[in-house]
Amino acid sequence: MTKKLPVTLPASYVTPTAIGFTDSGGGLQLVTSGTPMPVVVTSQDAIIVEKPVALTGTTKAALVAGPFEAVQGSPIHLQLSGTWTGRVTVKRSTDNGATSHPLTVGGMAWASFTGNVNEPIWEENVANVTFWLDIQVASGSVSYQVSQ
Repeated sequence: MTKKLPVTLPASYVTPTAIGFTDSGGGLQLVTSGTPMPVVVTSQDAIIVEKPVALTGTTKAALVAGPFEAVQGSPIHLQLSGTWTGRVTVKRSTDNGATSHPLTVGGMAWASFTGNVNEPIWEENVANVTFWLDIQVASGSVSYQVSQ
């Protein structure tokens, strides 16, 4: 270490602590800003390179909104707001919307809402899956946002 750090009272000693790893020659290489800890990515699926564009809008009428192209391994968040009555159901598709199915947990319907919400609703672990909102407004207007 080239920089000297002062030792102040009440102690007259400092216990040094360092993190290091084995370099290519089998010796100790201390971790510094110039020699960071080496890491290996074991799965590209675990890396979120870029967050997807949020699906947003407002409607007073029945509408199927989408697609929302989710990335793997990150919670999907739904926000519904406004003064409205009706139902909004989140649907999942593996063929870009040609067919879609409601979300279920333990065989029971999930992610079907009749009021304002602001919560995580799903975490996707399959590639190339899209999500859609089946919006049925009876009165008023609902604003929606699906994001990660």
